[in-house]
Amino acid sequence: MRASAMQRNVADFGMDTISLAGPLEAKLAAVKAAGFGQIMLAARDIVGHPAGIDAAVQAVRESGLRVTGFQVLRDFEGLSGHLHSYKVGIAQQMILMARALGTRVLLACSSTSLHATDDPDAIARDLRKLAMLALPHGIRIAFEGLSWGRHINEVHQAWAAVQRADCPNLGLAIDSYHQFATGTPLSALDGIDPERIYLVQLSDFMWQETRTVQERIDTARHFRVFPGEGVHSQALVELVRTLDAMGYRGDYSFEVFNDDYQQLPLPYVASRAWDSAVWLAEGVLQRAVPLPGHLRLRAV
Repeated sequence: MRASAMQRNVADFGMDTISLAGPLEAKLAAVKAAGFGQIMLAARDIVGHPAGIDAAVQAVRESGLRVTGFQVLRDFEGLSGHLHSYKVGIAQQMILMARALGTRVLLACSSTSLHATDDPDAIARDLRKLAMLALPHGIRIAFEGLSWGRHINEVHQAWAAVQRADCPNLGLAIDSYHQFATGTPLSALDGIDPERIYLVQLSDFMWQETRTVQERIDTARHFRVFPGEGVHSQALVELVRTLDAMGYRGDYSFEVFNDDYQQLPLPYVASRAWDSAVWLAEGVLQRAVPLPGHLRLRAV
């Protein structure tokens, strides 16, 4: 295929600001210079801007990067009373920030709260309420099962909750880290409607398994690496190809929490992410030939 086709395929991939140190404008510039056309933003990128939220939003708009999604709303479902009311207020503010940024996706992670019920009807009711809060603003809720979630910690459980809630703008976020950390088989994706997958987040890590919940959390928050750099490359290949075969044609974002990357120059880290995007677009999905000057991370 021609380079232009390759560029369209790579356009499906973006990176997350959490891999990068420094101010928002520097992160945006590094991601754009590396070749990406989209970026996943966190709330702290916006509320932590020294010139305020409006200045942060303006910087994002001027960057020319499309916002893949906005993260992250935590511990929303399954609460009651004043805890539920508190979380509704938080959700409303997150939705307003997502709208200001021009993104259509807000990421919500499954609850880890000891106060959250395991009642599937209550969980569905809360997810439906969250989606309805977002609906007038044109925002879709991508619900993700954290691998240390209290009641929902695997992708098929998250899908069951989404189905039970039955709201048109409520769907899934699938994160490869959590898939690998729980050892969830690919068969868990059977029956999931690809149109209801709103975001796929990709990362790897350097050891075969996490032996305790705390090690799982620590690895997720500090030791992830880009696709093709860890020991789960083949599993990641199979996941991406399975999603592609299912008909998923949405965005892939590299959610790579890594303390080492936070200490390195932004262009260097962004270039590693770009190499991953090229590897996935032409080596894994086999949709095009490589762009000049970019090599595959590894053969598969």
